[in-house]
Amino acid sequence: MIEDLRKGRFTLPAETGIDNEVKRIIEKWGADAIRNSDGTILSNELMDMAVKVYTTYLTVRNDQQWAYSHRDQLQMQYLMSKHNTAANEVLEIDLLDGYFNKQFEIDKDHDIKRYWEVIDRTSGELLDVNHWEFDCNTQKVVINNAKKWHRYTVSFLAYQVWDTTQMYNHLTNNWTTAPEMPYDAIHEETREHIFSYLDNWLKENPSVDVVRFTTFFYHFTIAYNDKAKEKFVDWFGYSASVSPKAMDEFEKVKGYRLRAEAFVDEGYYNSPFRVPSKEFLDWIDFVQGFVAENAKKCVDLCHSYGKEAMMFLGDNWIGTEPYGDYFGNIGLDSVVGSVGSGATLRLISDIPHVKYTEGRFLPYFFPDTFYEGGNPTKEAVENWVQARRAILRKPVERMGYGGYLSLALKFPEFVEKIEDITNEFREIHYKMEGTKAYTAKFKVAVLNAWGKLRSWQTNMVAHALWYKKIYSYVGVIECLSGMPVDVVFMSFEDIKKKGIPEDIGVIINAGDAGTAWSGDKYWVDDEVTGKLREWVHNGGGFIGIGEPTAYQHQGKYFQLSDILGVDREMGYTLSYTRHDNAQEETHFILQDQKSKIDFGEGMKYVYRVSDSTQILSMDNGDINLAVNEFGKGRAVYISGLPYTPENVRILLRALYWAAVKEEEMFTWYTSNSNTECAAYLQTGNVAIINNSDKVQETEVYRDKNSAVKLSLKPYEIKWICMEL
Repeated sequence: MIEDLRKGRFTLPAETGIDNEVKRIIEKWGADAIRNSDGTILSNELMDMAVKVYTTYLTVRNDQQWAYSHRDQLQMQYLMSKHNTAANEVLEIDLLDGYFNKQFEIDKDHDIKRYWEVIDRTSGELLDVNHWEFDCNTQKVVINNAKKWHRYTVSFLAYQVWDTTQMYNHLTNNWTTAPEMPYDAIHEETREHIFSYLDNWLKENPSVDVVRFTTFFYHFTIAYNDKAKEKFVDWFGYSASVSPKAMDEFEKVKGYRLRAEAFVDEGYYNSPFRVPSKEFLDWIDFVQGFVAENAKKCVDLCHSYGKEAMMFLGDNWIGTEPYGDYFGNIGLDSVVGSVGSGATLRLISDIPHVKYTEGRFLPYFFPDTFYEGGNPTKEAVENWVQARRAILRKPVERMGYGGYLSLALKFPEFVEKIEDITNEFREIHYKMEGTKAYTAKFKVAVLNAWGKLRSWQTNMVAHALWYKKIYSYVGVIECLSGMPVDVVFMSFEDIKKKGIPEDIGVIINAGDAGTAWSGDKYWVDDEVTGKLREWVHNGGGFIGIGEPTAYQHQGKYFQLSDILGVDREMGYTLSYTRHDNAQEETHFILQDQKSKIDFGEGMKYVYRVSDSTQILSMDNGDINLAVNEFGKGRAVYISGLPYTPENVRILLRALYWAAVKEEEMFTWYTSNSNTECAAYLQTGNVAIINNSDKVQETEVYRDKNSAVKLSLKPYEIKWICMEL
């Protein structure tokens, strides 16, 4: 059995020219599958080995001869020019000023007066098409009757003449191959070519077992600046799914025409932080329907040749959102995605409608990490430990890494550590036996404007990257990813249409005011606020983080301040004198706290509005943590909650307190916040993990009256039998 635990569930990135080393690592890391990466190939000898073979398939750039001979069918993006201030009545706007001219070429093939817009950004008015012209030679738009000292922008279409991922690899990994261009499946001629090319490729590659689509048709939004650096990135962005052809098809399907502004969105490009407009939601629905219909044809072709179809959750993933309405229609065998955190692990592992999921762990074997003096081992351990929490709750079935194995082989310590990680991953699966760990008897709902569609993607800008201003909110999702609670994602529209499900015990609303995550104008919808007030009053729990329920309206900023017991000072009520801001010394939520709480950036000027509000933490008169009771229900306010082991414990205790189930928290619980446990009741196995780099002593509780003491080495996972 020990030998069985040293092989399987692992996909190795391989490359030609190091065949003997590949064979050695297959044995050492227990790989049962190999794969190529973008830019690498597999030798015939490796392909014929007795392991499963994955091969990357690039649906919209595999045939560059087609791309160069059909430049009018390349993919496009809507771009917005810089804001230009008019000093006189004639204003010239250089469209590509600030953009990377190797990535984009201005579309001169379609009716610019039909598809472009010039907007007075001072007044918000759309300029009449007769008041501006485009000069093809200078690539500038000329406004002839501009209002002095008003600011203007141009929204225009541009061809993508360099594929985003390949461009990234050129700039990051020093590639020297010719630039590749992505073609657009919206054109019937190109679409049929995609299918026929795939059919021929499948015939010519009999050794391939798994076709790893990277992904299907449309890349997430990336635009580079004129210094060849990222200008803006939106991992959820639909800007690259737009074209005149697609807009015309949309009009036929949805019955109305979209403006350029529906995509440019004042320069925000429909960031997921924006409350989505009806137009943008309709566009998402249109693109998802189109992508699913045609991705299914690709999958069916793979199946007809006896091959599995796998989708990479990244790159050209737009339109394939796994929690959307159409994903199940595609018929994929599996999804693989990059694991940057516990939240992204759950984003992958919770995906429905597939036979198995697979995670690409970090670091990628790229020269930005694997360089002389670099420490890829440290990054690998940190990535694994953070993801492991989520794996114990809902694992991916397989794991692997990406990039160039030849780089990783230069770091022997890294090679040894990955052997330990892969063995630990297999051991977890062996002990779990496909069962689920114990969870609380109530569910936790994360409430925002996106709901289920953005499950585990709340408050993210790009996939698992750290950003100032949001880490205090992403931390909430990261904490939840490995906690013993079942988590669902719910939208305000869900509440309006369906109400609040009976199995929900606590609702979390976390985010900055005005964002989709907090809710913005939904908080002045009395149908939403009324149903929530009734639910909490009857015994529900509500946790608000940052600026929950925030919208300035009728003398209140937090619209559920009556539930939360706090509000935020916006300068309008400074005339009111506030008394008695005494801080509570003890509370159930604080009982495991050994050091000062990390609230991240926090939120200033939050104050108490109810005599029943208990202040648990404050800083210079600003409340960071408070609790309140509303009818039979309870509420918790937290100013921010970045991911730390201590904050996992704060949130866990807050959940049980808000749900009025404090005693139940001690079912499969550890006393030390640096440790956590996962109990598999059906198998009799309990995993206790140390999430820190130091030795930890902890007590493991089966219930409040039954516990055992344990010592764990740094980052150790220890398995015990359930009979404590």
